[in-house]
Amino acid sequence: MTKAAVASNASIVWFRHDLRLEDNPALHAAIGRGGPVVPVFIWAPEEEGAWPQGAASRYWLHQSLASLDASLRKLGSQLIMRRGPSLDTLRSLVRETGATAVYWNRRYEPAAIARDAAVKSALRDDGLTVDSFNSTLLVEPWEIATKQDKPYQVFTPYWRTCLAQLSLPDAIRAPKKLAVPAVLPRSLALDALQLEPSVDWAGGIRAAWTPGESGARAQVKRFLDDALANYSEGRDRPDQTGTSRLSPHLHFGEIGPRQVLRALMQSGVWDTRSGTVSGSDKFVSELGWREFSYHLLYHFPHTAERPLNTAFERFPWRDDPEGLAAWQRGRTGYPIVDAGMRELWTTGWMHNRVRMIVASFLTKDLMIPWQAGAVWFWDTLVDADLASNTQGWQWTSGCGADAAPYFRVFNPVGQGERFDPEGAYVRRWVPELSGMPAKWIHKPWEAPASVLAEAGVTLGSKYPAPVVDHGVVRLRALAGYETIRRGGKG
Repeated sequence: MTKAAVASNASIVWFRHDLRLEDNPALHAAIGRGGPVVPVFIWAPEEEGAWPQGAASRYWLHQSLASLDASLRKLGSQLIMRRGPSLDTLRSLVRETGATAVYWNRRYEPAAIARDAAVKSALRDDGLTVDSFNSTLLVEPWEIATKQDKPYQVFTPYWRTCLAQLSLPDAIRAPKKLAVPAVLPRSLALDALQLEPSVDWAGGIRAAWTPGESGARAQVKRFLDDALANYSEGRDRPDQTGTSRLSPHLHFGEIGPRQVLRALMQSGVWDTRSGTVSGSDKFVSELGWREFSYHLLYHFPHTAERPLNTAFERFPWRDDPEGLAAWQRGRTGYPIVDAGMRELWTTGWMHNRVRMIVASFLTKDLMIPWQAGAVWFWDTLVDADLASNTQGWQWTSGCGADAAPYFRVFNPVGQGERFDPEGAYVRRWVPELSGMPAKWIHKPWEAPASVLAEAGVTLGSKYPAPVVDHGVVRLRALAGYETIRRGGKG
């Protein structure tokens, strides 16, 4: 037995997607046992199944871990970082620290569920106290069911049931001190995890975001002060800062949805008994869509790769590498689509309205499989959440739960004119069109030659001509949907 193992009654807290001190039930349970607490993060991408974290998410994770470690050091502790198989690593830490308990907060991705169940069983067989907690959701996926005791597949009744059952537990304050072992176990340096890119492409992410628990709190305050009052209308305007921009903070657990609801309640704009006080119901329902996405992924784990509506396995998707590349690079010739894809590439995030527009363009204008879009988003989004990413892509392509009707094909020109009426969003992300007047900025191919010349735009060189004719390919997509609606018969 090592000198560190002399300490008894130590508890290991296994941090994952719960990178915060406040309102952290696993940490709270460990502190409540008494004795030393050993905060641990294990980098084991091989255990993530088909969806190891993408490049943008890994960058964010590095910054969030640094923030959490700094917070723990203020309490006289630190975040122990290891790389390797989770079970082997936890067992090693048990030997090094003399720990008798291991706690963590639950994850809900299929690979994580299977891994966590195996780890919990093995550690309990070793004689340890092991428990997991909910820090991620308002309601656990298995706590909500239809009257037929089946998973919900339509949002409105699902969310109505959630709200009826919703009960916020008391807030858990961040600890002011943390007992530590006499000798802390060794830790890798954060850089040794190699989460950041070897070639620095993350300047745009650094400029746009402040990862970490304090950054999450600041984002909540900004939203409550500046955007919530106009959220119902402003959330659809990519030319404005009208959304909460909390998605990456929620994904990494730098803040939880219960904390967000409590902040709304403390501000007097939400009440769990009577609902909205000043129009916040729309925002709270967006938290509900996040819950619904987890509900679907938990009950239908195959949807991360395959459509919930199996008829879509017969959809006549196209193999179009050039079209996919144009979409990925923001070179489709449709300004609102290109602006969204460039915002994503630069900042690791895209406005939700624009996410729907670009997803519709990929799956319906180009008829490229939704999985190709999901994979690209997974690698480039800082909020790459398997549940929300899957549900978003299946919703737009028409193959998921409560999906958009098959005949709903977003017109990128109409969407741009409606939600970016002056073209400010396009001008920001597609600067080669910055001189175009609002009348033509969403359809430069229709602009008179004199307008293009005055704006310094040459279609096909400075800015691409449209890769497809939306009016034509819309009919092609509808024909494909009609094929599967009729059972795959031509």
